[in-house]
Amino acid sequence: MANRVPNCPVEQALGLIGGKWKGIILYHLMTEKKRFGELKKHMPSITQRMLTKQLRELESDGLIHREVFKVVPPKVEYSLTDMAEPVKPIILALKEWGTTLPQASEDR
Repeated sequence: MANRVPNCPVEQALGLIGGKWKGIILYHLMTEKKRFGELKKHMPSITQRMLTKQLRELESDGLIHREVFKVVPPKVEYSLTDMAEPVKPIILALKEWGTTLPQASEDR
């Protein structure tokens, strides 16, 4: 692409939080730690495989922390890291903007 700016900060940021699910995951982790099942309950249309993939990517990128408790059955909690704190106002602005949009159809 001729007009592509290498290392564009917007491109970098969207690379970390872009896509259908990452922003939603971050939104649900903004107020408190959540377990995998709790996140899945908030996003019923995401597959278990996709949720796992997105959580791994967010963890790898340093936006969420995964804490494993050594209990039976195993317990894992996800939370935002300090690196994700600046994303909160962006997610909240998207939420506010989303409330002003006409209802999306299920066909999208």
